[in-house]
Amino acid sequence: MRKSKISRKDFLKKTGLSFAGTAFVPGLLKATGVSAQPPADKGNKHMDKDYSLKNVRLETGFEYDGDEVIHTKTGLFSVAISNGKIKSISDNTPNDSRAIDAKGLLMLPAFKDMHIHLDKTFYGGPWQAAKRRTGGVKGMIALEQQILPEMLKTSTDHAEKLIELLQSKGTSFARSHVNIEPTSKLQSLKNLQKALENKKDSFGAELVAFPQHGVFYTDSVPYLKDAAQMNIDFIGGVDPYSIDGSIEKTIDFTVQLALDNNKGIDIHLHESGESGLKTVEYLIKKVNENPALKKKTFISHCFVLGKLEKPKQEEIAEQLGAANIGIVSTIPFGGLIMPIPTLYKHNVTVLTGNDSIIDHWNTFGSGSVLQKANLMAQLYGYSTEFLLSRSLKLATANILPLDDKGVQQWPKAGDAADMVLIDASCSAEAVSRISPVKSLITKGNIVYQ
Repeated sequence: MRKSKISRKDFLKKTGLSFAGTAFVPGLLKATGVSAQPPADKGNKHMDKDYSLKNVRLETGFEYDGDEVIHTKTGLFSVAISNGKIKSISDNTPNDSRAIDAKGLLMLPAFKDMHIHLDKTFYGGPWQAAKRRTGGVKGMIALEQQILPEMLKTSTDHAEKLIELLQSKGTSFARSHVNIEPTSKLQSLKNLQKALENKKDSFGAELVAFPQHGVFYTDSVPYLKDAAQMNIDFIGGVDPYSIDGSIEKTIDFTVQLALDNNKGIDIHLHESGESGLKTVEYLIKKVNENPALKKKTFISHCFVLGKLEKPKQEEIAEQLGAANIGIVSTIPFGGLIMPIPTLYKHNVTVLTGNDSIIDHWNTFGSGSVLQKANLMAQLYGYSTEFLLSRSLKLATANILPLDDKGVQQWPKAGDAADMVLIDASCSAEAVSRISPVKSLITKGNIVYQ
């Protein structure tokens, strides 16, 4: 397969966005090659600090038949960008030769992957299927102890390539869990921080110090204490009863470490039986005792919620909402359907992420949180225009262009210039069809196209 020879003028004509004059288009040149990887942003130059987009499609309201939303209204606008923020949204200026032509693409808030492991991935390397699991989570811990030393040798490069995949799917921000345990010590964190430093102009992240091998099972305590001093945002955890053998001891340590260092909490909880429920209840108790942790505490997965009887689901959801504890779900399906509508009913913050893309845990991650929103809509029958449009919030970490009454709330002047341009007529279609992302703008920079 040969690289095509094309003039700069013809190339710009064929790309999704037309730039006037001599404006530089970051990340596009690589797209003309034969690589299967998405265009990298490494080494990209900034756009001019001030520029405008024309022919931008924005949602403006709902159209009703009686009290039912049957259509989403949109219009074409001009959007001015200045110093990484939206300066203004104004009437469209299609004849402005200086503006970048968005060609009627729909602008939505940039996506956020709120549960992923950027630090340990096979992505960017040769294909590897997951091996047959034995011994449950402890068996996977033993496997990690074997393979992590070799993975650490390339983890920075693989993390950068995984970030580029996320960008190609419209994601500009991630919450990444990063292994902190006696095998990796602090090296996995340091390697990931290098990758994020290399991507700092085009990708944002918050980090969770994650004791994948248990807090006490492999004595991760000293490393977690050190990591808490290294610019991380959350203290993590995993299945305190089945891994460490004690709910209270592990949760107490996690809560105190978070309080001592002004961090949040994000704990993996896979346990779906009595120990899982007791862990949730104990964490709710500790957060209520320490209000500084409200709105800063999350439970990832929390499969036990999907196993509870309906009355108990309602009770726990109400308690989670009152304690401002969020749930981060990868939207499992099959034998376990999470009660997400019940969580929404009780004002529980619900986030999602890809978790694994391709690693020793599984290989089914696409990198798209829009796909996660689509899956949620299918699982819960969110098939109407209104419910599909509401489902978008799962991909954007709860930012929507229109509020529930159809009043435009995004974008506004002063908002961060973090957005995607997507080939869809409205957000409902984008979710239903998993419409293709044509461009990602982060901090005002066009970093993927």
